[in-house]
Amino acid sequence: MTYPESQRHHSLPLLLICDNLRDPGNLGTVLRSAAGAGCSRVLLTKGCVDAWEPKVLRAGMGAHFQVPVINNLEWEAVPEHLPPNTRVYVADNCGLYARAHASDKAGVCDPRFLKFHKSKEEVEELESGAGKGWLPELEVQSYDLDWTEAPAAVVIGGETHGVSLESLWLAERTGGKRLLIPVVPGVDSLNSAMAASILLFEGKRQLRARAELGSRSQSYH
Repeated sequence: MTYPESQRHHSLPLLLICDNLRDPGNLGTVLRSAAGAGCSRVLLTKGCVDAWEPKVLRAGMGAHFQVPVINNLEWEAVPEHLPPNTRVYVADNCGLYARAHASDKAGVCDPRFLKFHKSKEEVEELESGAGKGWLPELEVQSYDLDWTEAPAAVVIGGETHGVSLESLWLAERTGGKRLLIPVVPGVDSLNSAMAASILLFEGKRQLRARAELGSRSQSYH
């Protein structure tokens, strides 16, 4: 597919990775936000609803023809579609971490997370309590602090299961962090499409502010 020249002109060093997004309406809305923010591309991992499913197309409102979408990726293939030196950031309101650390303190790995491990040996190690470092250690950062100094990819997880361990490992390997969108206590985590929109347009704001600062500094010389 070819994409509009205007879209390529406004494309930003900002990518979106959809992790197990299964609701067609949510995915379509996410793609619409990604196109509106100027994402360079959207990656869909296996487990996501098909990007070309009719309900996704309707909710996307033409976004499929504005931003490249790469469908049905294994996590091992995701780095091949990222620009060099990309940092991966995970939108995670502590749901996965809170449950995981609670179970880890009890000396037991929550079986809901075992499915993300590929080998039988890894699962047995975790079940025995031998694998203490099974959860990547990622620093938490507020979403409105600067995180776009390098090409950035944002991972949005599905509302039922959240982000996968594969996404956390990739974030750790690339020097990324967890991006936290604070909500009022007692309010459940945000809808996936809403969280994606907030993060992508915040990334766009940061990139625009950096470009304006660079232009002003050059004008002084």
